[in-house]
Amino acid sequence: MTSNRQSVEPASLRRRLASMLYESLLLIGVLFAGFLLPWTLIGMVFHYAAPGWLEWLHVALLLGAYFVVLWRRTGQTLAMQTWQLQLVDVQTGKPPGLARCIWRYVLAWPGILLTLSGVGLLWSAFLDRDRQFVHDRLAGTYVVFNPRRPQEPPLPKR
Repeated sequence: MTSNRQSVEPASLRRRLASMLYESLLLIGVLFAGFLLPWTLIGMVFHYAAPGWLEWLHVALLLGAYFVVLWRRTGQTLAMQTWQLQLVDVQTGKPPGLARCIWRYVLAWPGILLTLSGVGLLWSAFLDRDRQFVHDRLAGTYVVFNPRRPQEPPLPKR
């Protein structure tokens, strides 16, 4: 990574796990609006039940669109903004490009399973020199702590 890496603080494991928990709550709304509601309406109106593989594909594409678009735009999802985290490209220190975002999303599925099993937590906490998850290491991304700058108070009107 360039010299920009020296000026940022890596995100703590605790902060990243809290963001993941909050993200899972937000994804309930995304899945309701983008998956459950449309398929329920299609089923009620057209009396059609999609095969399971199509529903899983829909979920994967919906979540992929959510993450990839937000990571690509600012390097942050809503949960990451709340917890003051940002995803950056290891080489540039800026939000990752489209291909890197897609690759991170694909790698995140097994990465999440590793994290939930404890292996990913052990990797991040003790083995990785930058305390990053396996999918970030493989995708060439880095999650950093990006504190908000304090807002200047508005001037009183006269």
